[in-house]
Amino acid sequence: MTRQLALAPAPAPAPSRTATAPRAASPATAPRAASPGTASPGSPSLGTAGLVTVLLGAFLPMLDFFIVNVALPTIDEDLAAGPAVLELVAAGYGIAFAVLLVLGGRLGDVFGRRRLFVAGAAAFALTSLACGLAPDAWSLVAARAAQGASAALLIPQVLGTITATTEGARRGRALSIYGAVGGISVVVGQVLGGMLVAADLFGTGWRSVFLVNVPFALLAVVTALRHVPESRATRAARVDVPGTVLLTATLLALLIPLMEGRAAGWPLWSWVLLGLFPVLAAAFAVVERRAERRGDTPLVPPTLLRIPEMRRGLGIALPYFAGFGGFMFVIAVALQQGLHLGPVAAGWALVPMAVGYFAASLSGPRLIGRFGSRVLSAGAVIQALGLATLALTALADWSHFSPLRMAPGVALAGIGQGLIGTPLFRVVLSKVPAARAGVGSGVLATSQQSSLALGVATLGTLYLSLSPSLGMARAFALCLGIQLLGSFTILYLTTRLPRSIG
Repeated sequence: MTRQLALAPAPAPAPSRTATAPRAASPATAPRAASPGTASPGSPSLGTAGLVTVLLGAFLPMLDFFIVNVALPTIDEDLAAGPAVLELVAAGYGIAFAVLLVLGGRLGDVFGRRRLFVAGAAAFALTSLACGLAPDAWSLVAARAAQGASAALLIPQVLGTITATTEGARRGRALSIYGAVGGISVVVGQVLGGMLVAADLFGTGWRSVFLVNVPFALLAVVTALRHVPESRATRAARVDVPGTVLLTATLLALLIPLMEGRAAGWPLWSWVLLGLFPVLAAAFAVVERRAERRGDTPLVPPTLLRIPEMRRGLGIALPYFAGFGGFMFVIAVALQQGLHLGPVAAGWALVPMAVGYFAASLSGPRLIGRFGSRVLSAGAVIQALGLATLALTALADWSHFSPLRMAPGVALAGIGQGLIGTPLFRVVLSKVPAARAGVGSGVLATSQQSSLALGVATLGTLYLSLSPSLGMARAFALCLGIQLLGSFTILYLTTRLPRSIG
């Protein structure tokens, strides 16, 4: 990893700390496909220290999406939360994160990405502290939602900064490393969460999974002020208020009933919201098209989605992240409730996956340079083999299903996921002009977080609903089978990508 981070010698000091992005493409036309070099001549570039800083800013919010999974039983015991409130502890973060990501990218374009990165990291430290000190379950729910909102300010600035302040091979390698950090943080979250809960540092118990963020987020603030160059779009576009409201309503209409409907007994409001989802989605698309025709700057410019690499990459992102998110939730529940493992054992059971993902991520940039998008196709096949192996192992003898027996399956799945996730960010953002780096990054990050939340909601709800009647083994295998279908979908979609990835 150290070798990859040392992407190039540190750049010479620039005369100005403000990066000037190229002039934005006309909203009425499709954006011109930028070559890998999109930073303007003479503008500051992102050095190694700056890259490490923004990657730390990316690691913490993505880590926190899953670090709470193994702590939920302890939170329930300590705060008497109950199933519905526990789902809100997990869902509140993901929903706030997802619905505000595109807005966070737009604000970075307008006010400066480093400025928003610093503000987001500081807010993430404060809200993590609030989570760790929450006196009751509902205070924790509110703090988690605020934490998700601060993450939505932080994450788009990472991708936006990388896209706007790097070029050529450095940009490609930086995006590949970002993809690796994203996947590793998810697995590490499960492992680290279990270790922190079991360690009970200074009597903090589950609270340590939130408090651990505080010093690292503050470190990101300090180092960003020194090592991350400022960048922004040259034309300060106004915030698309109608688009923001409609996108928020669309995602809430989908995610809230899926995450809370089962725990609440599927009341009428959950079905009403699901029925409103396609209507709101269509209204959002119409409003965005009309805004672009008027010459305004919509929240999600339709012309941005006409870039083939972005459109096809987002098509892969949906089944990939939904399957990934659902798998991590289901495996945590199955190991703790089905096999009655403690939080440490449940976390360590996923170490082979983390090792496989990390190994694939390290070799990913070199493989992509040689084989292009075939790397993603190979990843889909390997992931499918891992999921099939894991499902067959569970069905063969659930009573003796253990972390050791599941190691081959999760290791293969991790390798496959690393080969998909590492180049995926590079594919999606490879042709996005620097002037639209913030909004492009926001669209990608929203797709990522929405898909993760959707996977937790759908596969998690399915597993919890079916395990009492089908049994743990069959319900677990069924969820893996659905994710297996997602792997075949990814395999097909990768054949539609250009073989060479910039």
